[in-house]
Amino acid sequence: MKKVIVHRQTRLLDDYFQVDEAHFSHELFSGAMSPVIRRLSFERGDSAAAVVYNRDTERVILVEQFRYPAYGKGPGWLTEAVAGIVRPNEPPEAALRREVREEIGYEIDTLHHIAEFYVSPGGSSERVFLYYAEVIRAGKTGPGGGVRAEGEDIRIVEYSMDALRDDLVLARIQDAKTLIGIMWLLSRRLSDAAAISPRAGRGRHD
Repeated sequence: MKKVIVHRQTRLLDDYFQVDEAHFSHELFSGAMSPVIRRLSFERGDSAAAVVYNRDTERVILVEQFRYPAYGKGPGWLTEAVAGIVRPNEPPEAALRREVREEIGYEIDTLHHIAEFYVSPGGSSERVFLYYAEVIRAGKTGPGGGVRAEGEDIRIVEYSMDALRDDLVLARIQDAKTLIGIMWLLSRRLSDAAAISPRAGRGRHD
């Protein structure tokens, strides 16, 4: 592992989110050390998210809500995967189960880990744990819609696979974690279809 020396780190903002100022040096690919570099880091914690599929209705469940940071560059209402912040010392899976319960009113039946990734590592430490979750009709335990006390106003949006593919092609989904999850799901569906095709595993005879 390459060497990093943190000379000084100062918290500039300590609110719901935090911003740190750091002065550091790191080992270069040449093996030498860099000069002292100043960077700001936006710390908002880890997040857990899931593209949710209802096996009974054969619909993908996403959510729509207003996002103020996106308001300056568009309407502000985004269609997203169910997601939320992972609390300190909380497993990502536990955070996700809580968010699915609060936002769409289901208990998760099965859960599959897709990936972990950084959203914007040039300026933020945020890491997303992305999952594919399945629910069933019997697992519906509440109305969803988010937690009003936290200022949430969430609309549940259900898609057929064809409608989801259309929205992807037409660039109607603009949230990164949701795009990654949808692409994973669609590619998995194509792989499953190929695996059960009568021609799967057979050579070409025409």
